[in-house]
Amino acid sequence: MYDEGTALADGTAPVVDSAHPAAPTSGESPAPPGSTADPAAPTSAEHAAERAGADSTEEVAVASSAADSDGSSESRPPADTTTAGGIAAAVQNGVLTPEQVVDAALERIRSRDRKVNAFSRVRSDVVRAEARALAERPDLDLLPLAGVPIAVKNNIDVAGEVTRGGSRAGSDTAATADHPVVRRLRSAGAIVVGLTTVPEFGLWGVTDEPGRITRSPWNTRYSAGGSSGGSGAAVGLGLVPIAHGNDGLGSVRIPAACCGVVGVKPGRGLVPAQVGLDDWGGMTENGVLATTVADAALMLSVLADQPALADLDTPPALRVGLAVTPPSPLARVDRAWTAAARKAAAALATAGHEVQVAELPYQGATSALLLRWVANAAREAGTVAYPDRLQRRTRAHIALGNLVLKAGLVRQSQVDRIEARLLDYFDHHDVVITPTLATPPPRARNWHNLPWIANVIANASYSPFTPLWNLVGWPALTVPMGFHSRTRTPVAAQLVGPPGSESTLLRLAAQLEAAHPWRRTAP
Repeated sequence: MYDEGTALADGTAPVVDSAHPAAPTSGESPAPPGSTADPAAPTSAEHAAERAGADSTEEVAVASSAADSDGSSESRPPADTTTAGGIAAAVQNGVLTPEQVVDAALERIRSRDRKVNAFSRVRSDVVRAEARALAERPDLDLLPLAGVPIAVKNNIDVAGEVTRGGSRAGSDTAATADHPVVRRLRSAGAIVVGLTTVPEFGLWGVTDEPGRITRSPWNTRYSAGGSSGGSGAAVGLGLVPIAHGNDGLGSVRIPAACCGVVGVKPGRGLVPAQVGLDDWGGMTENGVLATTVADAALMLSVLADQPALADLDTPPALRVGLAVTPPSPLARVDRAWTAAARKAAAALATAGHEVQVAELPYQGATSALLLRWVANAAREAGTVAYPDRLQRRTRAHIALGNLVLKAGLVRQSQVDRIEARLLDYFDHHDVVITPTLATPPPRARNWHNLPWIANVIANASYSPFTPLWNLVGWPALTVPMGFHSRTRTPVAAQLVGPPGSESTLLRLAAQLEAAHPWRRTAP
C-alpha cells in the first residue's frame, strides 16, 4: 500500500502575504474556519456559502427573488444556483425560470469578466429569447441541464455565430447549424450564454489574441492556460457552472488545472469529436470543464448521450499506478505539482485502492507528439480563408509542419508501438495518476507577439504530462489538489485509464473530491 507520509513529504510551506492570504499548498489542508491560523477565514455562515461554491450572496439573492415572486418563499427552499445540477433542479421544479438564470449569468459576466477575459462573444442580444423559448418546452421538468447557462469554446459551430477559432484569418460567415455537441447540450436544456476565447486555431497552451489576454482567476498575473483557456477562466471565476472545451494535446485539462476546476477529456469515439474540418487525426476530443465532479459527469453524460455516466457510485478497489517522472529527461517538475499527484495517490490508498509507484513507458512519445503538433497545423492551413492574417508564430508552425509532412515523418507505427507498451502497463494497473502539469502556468502576456520558439518552449515545458493520452485516444481527467504557495495558482492531479474507463475515472475523482474538497470558484 502507499504511504501517505511519503506522499506529502515534498509539499512546500505556504508563503504568508498580508495582501493575499496564502492558499493551502498541495500537501496541506486549510485551517478550520474562524481559527487563529487563518485570520481571513470566513464566519460559519460564509463558510457554508463557500463550500456550496458561492463567492458572493448574488446566487442566494437570485434564488430568493424567484421564490418571493409568487409569494411562496416559505414553502420553497433556497435554490442551489452554483452548480449545473442545482440550477437544473431549480428550473425543473419551478423555483427559478430560465430567464432569471440567464439574467444572473449575464450580470456575472458583465461585472466580472473584465478580470479574466474569458469571453470573446457574449450572446446577450439573443440569449434571453432562447431562455423564453426553453421555458415553454413541455418537457422542461425532464431536461438534465434545464436552464443551465453554459459557455462554448469558439472553435465549434453555434448557429448564427462566427466560428473564429481565435484567429483573424478564418471565415467571417456565421454558422448555419449547431455542432452535434451544441445540439446535444441545447436538447438537454442548456443555454449558450457566450463563446470563449481561444488562441489561434487552438494551437497553443496559453490563451491570448490581439487585444485580449485570458488570465487565471486565482492570480491574474498568470495565464488561464489553453487552448480552452476562456472556458477554464469562465468556470473558475463562477461566470458559468460548466463549459465546453476541446482537447488535442491537453487543451481541456491544462486550463482546468490552471483555473482550479475539473476537466475531462473523454476517450476516442465517446463524444462527437469533429473540430473545424477534422479532429486532428483522432487526437482531439470535445470535453468538459466544471466546478464539481458531479457536474462534469452530468455534462459528459449529455455529450455522450449516455445517462449512466452521471452516476457516481463508489468504485471497487482498483490497482492504481503513480507516475511522477516526466516523459522527457529535459523536463523539470515543480515539487508542488509532484506533491499534488502524491496527495491524490494517498487519498485513493486511504479509500482502499492498491497504489504503487509505477512509472509510465513514455519512449518515443515526445517526438511523435511534436511531429503531429506541427503536421496537424499544416494540414488545416489550406482551409484558412485569409492566410495573410495568420499570426507570425502560426506561420512558422505551419511551415515546419509542411516539411514534416513532405518528409513522411508522421507514421501510424509510431503510435502503435507506444500504445502496445501502454497496454502492457495497464495489464497491471487499472488507472494511473500523474501531475497534470509540471510547473505553474506561464505569465499572462501577449504570447502571439513572441517568436515561435518562445511559445513552443513555454508550452512544452509546463505541460509534458497531458499530450500522450491524445496520441492514443484514451480518457483522462484532472482534479484540483490545492494551491502553489509561491504563485497562489491551483495545482492538480491527472487520472488516466484505458479505453472505456470514463466512468471509473469520474468515480475516483468523486472520491478525491470527498477526501479533499476544493473551493470551487476564485474569490
